[in-house]
Amino acid sequence: MSDLASLHHRIDAEFSSAEQRIKEFQSTQLQAYEGRQQRLESLQGVYQQLGTVWRPRLEALVEKFGNKVEVLPVVRPSMREATFKFQSSLAHIDLRFSACTDADVSKVILSYDLDILPILMKFQSHCETEFPLEAVDLEAAGQWIDDRIIDFVKTYLSLHENSHYLKGAMVQDPIAGVQFPKFAAAATVVKDGKTYYFIGEETRLAFEQQSK
Repeated sequence: MSDLASLHHRIDAEFSSAEQRIKEFQSTQLQAYEGRQQRLESLQGVYQQLGTVWRPRLEALVEKFGNKVEVLPVVRPSMREATFKFQSSLAHIDLRFSACTDADVSKVILSYDLDILPILMKFQSHCETEFPLEAVDLEAAGQWIDDRIIDFVKTYLSLHENSHYLKGAMVQDPIAGVQFPKFAAAATVVKDGKTYYFIGEETRLAFEQQSK
């Protein structure tokens, strides 16, 4: 009987130990959850600070492109994102800046993503930098965004000078006899249902004189 009592005791001890492990697990997970929630609250403050950095820079980008760009913002507790859709007859261009955190909410990650379709040239499609949640360097973040914006502008301009993208989009000035991208025309004239493109007002005037 004493052996059976010992067995009962040992079984009970195992159950008790398992219950204790469950309680410790629950306590650890609860603490982790509460800590994560506190960091999420801190993250909102960090996003507000970063907003003073990225907002004027992204507004400057929109201002420079005028009505050639549409902005789609997304705001979530763990992420801020802005997608810029650029109008171009040569390609489908989407530029996305985002700020997010990792699963543990211990970092702030800034990302730059550029999609150009069709892909006919090499370009930087993704770049990111990260900061500890408690030590975000606003000056460094601003410099990073500046550099990415300049990278994009260079890529955008290169695309509109790239022969692969310009194929099928070239026109010829009937007076000067030179070929150039249609979007670079300084003037146009529609005559007998046909559009003529000119590199400058001088060649347009010469064309109209000849057409009289």
